[in-house]
Amino acid sequence: MSEAEDRKPQSDEARGAFDPEITSEFAIPAGFAAPRGVTESETTSEFAVPDGLDVQHPHSDEVEKSAFSTPNTYSSKQPPTAFTPATGIPAISLTKDVPWQDRMRTMLRMPVAERPAPEHAPKAEEDGPAVPRVLDLTLRIGELLLAGGEGAEDVEAAMFAVCRSYGLDRCEPNVTFTLLSISHQPSLVDDPVTASRTVRRRAVDYTRLAAVFRLVDDLSDPETHLSLEEAYRRLAEIRRNRHPYPGWALTAAGGLLAGAASVLVGGDWLVFMAAALGAMLGDRLAWLCAGRGLPEFYQFTVAAMPPAAIGVALTVAHVDVKASAVITGGLFALLPGRALVAGVQDGLTGFYITASARLLEVLYLFVGIVVGVLVVLYFGVNLGAKLNPDAALGISQRPALQIAASMLLSLTFAVLLQQEKSTVLWVTLNGGVAWTVYGALHYPGGLSPVASTAVAAGLVGLFGQLLSRYRFASALPYTTAAIGPLLPGSATYFGLLATAQNEVDKGLVSLATAASLAMAIAIGVNLGSEISRLFLRVPGAASAAGRRAAKRTRGF
Repeated sequence: MSEAEDRKPQSDEARGAFDPEITSEFAIPAGFAAPRGVTESETTSEFAVPDGLDVQHPHSDEVEKSAFSTPNTYSSKQPPTAFTPATGIPAISLTKDVPWQDRMRTMLRMPVAERPAPEHAPKAEEDGPAVPRVLDLTLRIGELLLAGGEGAEDVEAAMFAVCRSYGLDRCEPNVTFTLLSISHQPSLVDDPVTASRTVRRRAVDYTRLAAVFRLVDDLSDPETHLSLEEAYRRLAEIRRNRHPYPGWALTAAGGLLAGAASVLVGGDWLVFMAAALGAMLGDRLAWLCAGRGLPEFYQFTVAAMPPAAIGVALTVAHVDVKASAVITGGLFALLPGRALVAGVQDGLTGFYITASARLLEVLYLFVGIVVGVLVVLYFGVNLGAKLNPDAALGISQRPALQIAASMLLSLTFAVLLQQEKSTVLWVTLNGGVAWTVYGALHYPGGLSPVASTAVAAGLVGLFGQLLSRYRFASALPYTTAAIGPLLPGSATYFGLLATAQNEVDKGLVSLATAASLAMAIAIGVNLGSEISRLFLRVPGAASAAGRRAAKRTRGF
């Protein structure tokens, strides 16, 4: 560097860069020594732990866990006491004074935190069965009940009873039309275990349904120590059991049902034979379609054609018979009253998804029946068949014969539902009571058909629920077949006939009447069941919590 450059004054940047002794105004004054060893990266906030405070750091081998992980202070052998709400826990007496359906339904309608802990019964296994196997057994039992036509609330009650019998009290079952699921969480800090099962096929067999109810009753009985393996064995036997009635008996029962229904609407012995023949032909055609894999919609469409064709043929041949009674009798054997009652019951108890699916199924089956009958009636009218829609007003009143026909109809309906022989007599008597009450209110009393049907169906539901409580069984075998005489077969037929004759307004009025009768039957059956449960409460239950509403109350 030259001498001139040495005499040139340097800038502030040059002096700050090359002269380490010159600092800024923020530099630490001389005499104030900063502690050595503290770098800028180690500087902490005002929340830092002061020097001298000993803090226990976690071990380096402990990994980070989720919020649902079990705390280090929790021990499954010595768990803390259960949470008790401020209002207290209602006392629930889990005795055998009432059926398990009412006990479990009361528990299901309570929040999980308010359910009392079960009294664990000793099982055959030392440590208890594995949770996944218990949930699998629960789902298989629920599948049989749902496939058999049981209501969604009763299926949930059965699933909860099975889990509770094996000590799984923190369970939440969920039932929809085709899917069953259940979730078990041992505690608030344990991971839940969830399992599900799909119901792909439905088979009406009330004998199997009653056997499943007995199995659940034995599992929920604290005095019966039924192991998991024994429960699986009994469930396998229930699945393998054959139907109590052969195929030819079901076909004959369908024919007798149609014949008895034709007598209810004013038919004689010739009408009885014609209706029975048409129903049996329709049943065989439906079996043929089912064997070829056709959906139920087409099966019902084909099954509705033979009775309508026989009625039209008798009219074209100028045979002095009531063709309307023949066709109406055939419709009685096809109307899906069982699915209708189950769908409305699910809707009234808050299972709206299942109720919507079941009612949609009923609608499809009903449309299939309408298509089959309308096709035959359309060709019959074009061929000159003189079918009178006003014949519904001329139904003769024969009390003794009609009561006998209603009992025969309920008897054959019970056979079609594959009921146990011990329940056939009771449901037959219940069907006779239903028609007696309806006839007394409608004909001499002058009450409207809808109101008379609702009252009669309410008594059917009440008696059916009382019989089921007496025998600790399902109420379906005592109510479903008993509503057979009340089904709106004649209103459906005359609505279709008026539509086929281009009298659409009159046909729509008749079909609306049929829909009103069907809803009156379903609501009446459910109301009768609820009335029986309203006065026969669970013993030992608190008055405020012994009878909780289903799902929701007043829209909240």
